Amino acid sequence: MTFPGLPPGTTPDSPVFVISVAAELAGLHAQTLRSYDRLGLVSPGRSAGGGRRYSARDIALLREVQRLSQEEGVNLAGIKRIIELEQLVDELRGRLDELAHELLAARAATEQATATVHASYRRDLVPVERNQALVVWRPKPRTT
Repeated sequence: MTFPGLPPGTTPDSPVFVISVAAELAGLHAQTLRSYDRLGLVSPGRSAGGGRRYSARDIALLREVQRLSQEEGVNLAGIKRIIELEQLVDELRGRLDELAHELLAARAATEQATATVHASYRRDLVPVERNQALVVWRPKPRTT
């Protein structure tokens, strides 16, 4: 998701827009934004005085809420669930990436350890495959 036109020195998550500007950017009424905040659909940051401050990401989410409601006919409870599930998917993707990196690091460490162990083998020992090994069989002594 791209966020063109951000103020200099801000990120998409920086709470910079007051409610009137956010409402205009999202194409909604300010009272709608307040309702969405009360329902937990979009939770903006707060200024020191308690006023709502919306980020570019919040505005994109407001537009998505509006699209799902108007174009797809999803009710607000359904939209809230969709948002929660999308956030969960994002978190799980991040965790999956972390685990993939950990796995690669573990594999590299294992390969390094294996190479070190093989290099330290004594040269006079020769590995023998089990199917070539000689097995001596001795019958058990009979007890009478």
